[in-house]
Amino acid sequence: MADRGRQGVPTESTIRDWDDADPSGKTYQRVLFIDSDLTEVDNRGGVFEECTFRGVRFNASTHTDAAFVNCTFARCSLFDTTFTRCKMVGSFFDDCTYNLMKVAGGDWSFTALPSADLKGAEFTGVKLREAELSGIRAAKATLRDLDLSGASLQRADFTGADLRGSDLSTLDPLTVTLRDARIDLTQAMVIATSLGLDVRP
Repeated sequence: MADRGRQGVPTESTIRDWDDADPSGKTYQRVLFIDSDLTEVDNRGGVFEECTFRGVRFNASTHTDAAFVNCTFARCSLFDTTFTRCKMVGSFFDDCTYNLMKVAGGDWSFTALPSADLKGAEFTGVKLREAELSGIRAAKATLRDLDLSGASLQRADFTGADLRGSDLSTLDPLTVTLRDARIDLTQAMVIATSLGLDVRP
């Protein structure tokens, strides 16, 4: 997945300076968006398939029931961006900024955010099955009730993060940083078992 994302899906058309756009209810396929300003855009139900966003500013924008399938985000700003019930399956994020980004629900399975700085970001109730999250820096992030089954979490930094309710079955506590992270009792059992401890009542 990571190799596919870095190379990008071949695009068939290009849109530059796509400012003040309203993608709600529209469908875009294999479009390259360059240096566009989508600040404060309210996208409801827009669909992007195999598109590439390069240097696009999504600051303070909201995306509800939208889809970004197999898309590539390169050097994009996602400051204070909100995704609600969005489908992001197979998308790849490269050298983006995520300050104050909020994600509620939706399917982000097979996405790749390698080494992403997610400090302070909020993900709640999101499906992240088999996502590439190696090396993410998620200090003090909210990562609650996530489906992380099969996700790659090596070298992730969860210092002070809230992980309660998330599936940690693929987490190797010896390869991640968990200092001051908040977990629930069920997760504590999973982590203890993965460390080879014999947990008894």
